[in-house]
Amino acid sequence: MRINVINPNTSNSMTDTIAAAARSVASPGTQIIATNPSDGPASIESHFDEAVCSVALLEQVMAGEHAGMDAYVIACFGDPGLLAAREIARAPVLGIAEAAMHVASMIATRFSIVTTLDRTKIISRHLVRNYGMEHHCARIRATGIEVLELETNTDAVFRSILAECQQARDEDDIGAIVLGCGGMAHLVDELQQQLGLPVIDGVVAAVKLAEALVGLGLNTSKAGDLDYPSAKHYRGKFAHFSPPRR
Repeated sequence: MRINVINPNTSNSMTDTIAAAARSVASPGTQIIATNPSDGPASIESHFDEAVCSVALLEQVMAGEHAGMDAYVIACFGDPGLLAAREIARAPVLGIAEAAMHVASMIATRFSIVTTLDRTKIISRHLVRNYGMEHHCARIRATGIEVLELETNTDAVFRSILAECQQARDEDDIGAIVLGCGGMAHLVDELQQQLGLPVIDGVVAAVKLAEALVGLGLNTSKAGDLDYPSAKHYRGKFAHFSPPRR
């Protein structure tokens, strides 16, 4: 099967990090096609960033549908454009936040999320509510690290993330930690070793769930609100979203 792992920001190096994590857990016979748009924000850290990146993200999904992809992973913890992507895709589409929270809830009764900037805690809180995870999520913690700082891979960045995870372990009465950024995917093994409890990265969780859905022969439901959008004409820079003329 072919899984399109889409990093919605424009950082090629972060896409490489995400791709490496995805391939590390992919089953034999699963091909990971990691992509990112050339247009959009360098990092996604606000509601505005999410709105801007969603158009290019949807273009990637549309291209994937034409190429016959078997599943998609949106590799940003805000799960931007997730429902819109599901509307236009036959194949399953998974967001890494939704995947990580579900996996965490299966191995622990309570988990905490450790994310980047303080403002992104609010976005994560919205997702916790929307995904029905309020009973399982004990706390959302921020490290104060900008997304692109994760690419520096310095000891100081790792120590900041580790320190917040240690506080979560010691103070939040939890059994697992969810990492709140796809750019943290490469830190899982070392964090687990240091912390002594499960650490869930949404990229790898989403890849394995995608494989399971494809293996079960399940596609995105086209009953109700996830049916394909009604055909209509778009103007200007969005004219390419219009249906082809017959």
